[in-house]
Amino acid sequence: MVNQSMQSSSRNSRRWLLSLLVLLVIAGLCWKFWPSGSTHKEGGEKAQAGHTGRSGMMRPGFGGAAGPIPVRVAPAVTGDFPLYYKALGTVTALNTINVRSRVGGELVKIYFEEGQMVKAGDLLAEIDPRPYQNALLQAEGTLLQNQAQLKNAQVDVERYRGLYKEDSIAKQTLDTAEALVGQYLGTVKTNQAAVNDAKLNLEFTKIRAPIAGRVGLRQLDVGNLVAANDTTSLAVITQTQPISVAFTLPENSLDTVLARYRSGAKLPAEAWDRGDTKLQATGVLQSLDNQIDVTTGTLKFKARYENRDQSLFPNQFVNVHLLADTLKGVVLAPSAAIQFGTNGTFVYALDGDKKVTIRQLKIGASDGENTVVTEGLAAGDRVVLEGTDRLKEGSEVEVVNESKDVPTTPTEHLQGKSAATAPDATVTDKAKKGA
Repeated sequence: MVNQSMQSSSRNSRRWLLSLLVLLVIAGLCWKFWPSGSTHKEGGEKAQAGHTGRSGMMRPGFGGAAGPIPVRVAPAVTGDFPLYYKALGTVTALNTINVRSRVGGELVKIYFEEGQMVKAGDLLAEIDPRPYQNALLQAEGTLLQNQAQLKNAQVDVERYRGLYKEDSIAKQTLDTAEALVGQYLGTVKTNQAAVNDAKLNLEFTKIRAPIAGRVGLRQLDVGNLVAANDTTSLAVITQTQPISVAFTLPENSLDTVLARYRSGAKLPAEAWDRGDTKLQATGVLQSLDNQIDVTTGTLKFKARYENRDQSLFPNQFVNVHLLADTLKGVVLAPSAAIQFGTNGTFVYALDGDKKVTIRQLKIGASDGENTVVTEGLAAGDRVVLEGTDRLKEGSEVEVVNESKDVPTTPTEHLQGKSAATAPDATVTDKAKKGA
């Protein structure tokens, strides 16, 4: 009994020791992998990563270590800058004709296909001509009858004149005969007008295209009865070659455009698609309105396009890029380098090779890629494109990835592109100021 008690006590002691050991191991593991320790470790790694990149170099905008700030720079250049004004336009046909019948009757033939291009005078449709043929015959018969009566009256007048000279009849008889001739002359003229009117109505039974253009969808079918000048047209013809685009410009952007237009210059007007990504046609500014719209403060313009490839359709929305002028020999800086602060517009320019200085600028028009600098920079000055967030006056920098090629000017850039891949149009000077 004593031995059994001692064995049971020994087993209980080993169980307690094993349980205590397991608890100690669990506590050690919890302490080692506790989240605060992990967070602290990751925070230290992130802080270290904030100071250096994978290559060990300092990354701009992340923190605190001393040393040169890496920047990318580009030079300002001198070049020609095309000044475009951009507006939303609507394609407008030069002529739009609703083809209607000028006489009434049954529509018996249609000679055109929907969407077909037609020339002026082409036969489009035909109204039943038989009633008008009969009316012409009737008018011609009445004319012949009265012409015969006129001829007989003229013979009587000649006879009466001879008898009057022989003093065989009274003067009153001759006057009455002459008056009858005049009456028949008037009747014959009226009959001739009736014949001409009947011929015209017969000709109107053949409906012809009044202008050259594209025929729209057919509105009436064969067998329909139509009336003269009916409200429902047979079809619509739009003149698409040439074609025009109507657009507006704000009144505070008119000085340059009006000066060039009044000087007789032909201002190019490009028509881009609705997404402003594809050039569809190139034309010239054709005309302008005679008054500014007081509700919008804009003036209406029209540009004309030859539209030989039929790329423009009436009522289509396009983006118009009007080339108002070309600024010659101006200083151009990359738009990405332009900074805006409480003291105005400025750039960080390199002062030597290791430091930067702040240059206050006066700027003009911009196309999104380049900006005209009227004061503050000269051609060849290098300006900071990237890495400006940590810069200040006199900051020490390290130039990385500097392009050795001189940037192309807007004119060179446009000449180097085909019409189908030309860059987006430039914004107006007004839009730049508004930004």
